[in-house]
Amino acid sequence: MHPHLFPTITSFLIIVTVALIHCPTSLRADNENYLTCEAPFNCSSLVNLSYPFWTSNRPNYCGHPSFQLDCSSKVPQINITTMNYSVLEINNSLRTLRVARTDYLGKICPAALVNTTIDNNLFSYITSDDTNLTLYYDCPPHLATLPNLGFYQFNCSINSSTTFISYYTLTSTFLANGNLFGACNYWVNVPVLQSAFPTTATYDAVIAAIDSGFMLEWGANNSQCDTCLKAGGLCGSDPTTSTFACHCTNGTFASGCSTESTRSSRMREIIAVTGIAVAVLVAVCIIICYLRREQLSKEFIFRKTTRKNDENIKEFISNYGSLAPKQYSYSEIKKMTNSFIDKLGQGGYGGVYKGKLPDGKLVAVKVLSESKGNGEDFINEVASISRTSHVNIVTLLGFCYEKNKQALIYEFMPNGSLDKFIYHRESSATNCRLEWKTLYQIAVDIARGLEYLHRGCSTRILHFDIKPQNILLDKDFVPKISDFGLAKLCQRKDSIVSMLGMRGTVGYIAPEVFSRNFGGVSHKSDVYSYGMLVLEMVGGRKNFDVGMSNSSETYFPDWIYKDLEQGMDGRT
Repeated sequence: MHPHLFPTITSFLIIVTVALIHCPTSLRADNENYLTCEAPFNCSSLVNLSYPFWTSNRPNYCGHPSFQLDCSSKVPQINITTMNYSVLEINNSLRTLRVARTDYLGKICPAALVNTTIDNNLFSYITSDDTNLTLYYDCPPHLATLPNLGFYQFNCSINSSTTFISYYTLTSTFLANGNLFGACNYWVNVPVLQSAFPTTATYDAVIAAIDSGFMLEWGANNSQCDTCLKAGGLCGSDPTTSTFACHCTNGTFASGCSTESTRSSRMREIIAVTGIAVAVLVAVCIIICYLRREQLSKEFIFRKTTRKNDENIKEFISNYGSLAPKQYSYSEIKKMTNSFIDKLGQGGYGGVYKGKLPDGKLVAVKVLSESKGNGEDFINEVASISRTSHVNIVTLLGFCYEKNKQALIYEFMPNGSLDKFIYHRESSATNCRLEWKTLYQIAVDIARGLEYLHRGCSTRILHFDIKPQNILLDKDFVPKISDFGLAKLCQRKDSIVSMLGMRGTVGYIAPEVFSRNFGGVSHKSDVYSYGMLVLEMVGGRKNFDVGMSNSSETYFPDWIYKDLEQGMDGRT
């Protein structure tokens, strides 16, 4: 299979996998309670919660009536025997939770003095983790004068009166000293974790111990819930009676799920999933076959085009014999360019690199990219330029053609392309201005080269891409026309040529080339492009500047026309 097929098939298989994962759930839609309670939920900082807990955003039949969580604050809360607790931690697998009294959070002077009580039918303390911190309120003043008995005094305002608060480390200490603290009007037991119990008798240590909370274990319908889970159901409650209920795929029951109903439901699921899997497999096979067919078709066209180009190369070498440019291997191209280390330029066709032939002669190697029509531009350029021999036409010294490796070897032009010398917007550090006499001679020589292509060859050559970037300058600033990738061959007697699509570069294309409404395409189209090039040489600026924000200033002929209207005949 071709690598380009993998992304499409992979995406399809991902979609199919997701569909199969969710398929069983959709098949069990006969019990709405099961579907509603199946997914776990989050509550503030707590995640992946399930029975016996529920919230106002989740039906009460998904949990136990006494286990509703309030998720409106950052830390969830639960009400146990009319007292609110912050829920700090829940462990579903161990069926434990860590809670802290909200009335004591951050303080030890609550508005009401109430002992900690839990519903023993639902919860139990975990004695291995918990212990009691006993706080005494409204004690007689004389206790402060007694020797240190291991308590610490705090001022606390209760019912608008100032009293003393003392605390002992364990409840057993209170029992041993009950005769001393029996005179205190109030005492409160607050469970805390043994691991968090204060080791220093400070106010902050007491608060930190209380805020850490204590552990509870729930036993709400544990045996019934275990039976339900083993039968493949979900634990919950009856929405009418609030008693325990088991939500199964085929209904809600008082205890476990019906074995026969469960088997029947699972059998339906297996059959349905198997059917979907088979259908998906068939669909995947069809898609793979279709994509493979498309790929084979493209490969056939590519091979056919490649064979045709190979035949054209062989025919070209056969026709020209010893006059044909030398053919090089790709390894020789890499060697003469030193692995393409010195890049001279880059265009839509590919890159141009500086190289050296075995005899020491410098060359410019033009490497065509793979995206240029399976070698059509390459064949076009070789066939066109090999027919030429003129001082103002760049000389083709050799070529390389190995399937998708195509390169052209030209004589090296030390002064580069003409555009570097005529745009005075460019940096003066990298470009210099040519004298008018030199510019004039360059314009005349380009015209001679163009005339040679149109009239001097046995077969007329239309270039279709005359622009400063395609005019190369040798060491004496003699111009040579290059880049025949868009050229078209025609008979000398043909005044009008047929052509599909537009060729050339914006700003230099003759009107008839991009719109047949202006007339037929001929060698005069090159003359138009030459005229635009000369205007650039005279004006020292591009005739079509896409960087200009004002569209009225982008087209050079319009700009020069306005200058002539105002009597400005000098170069600006």
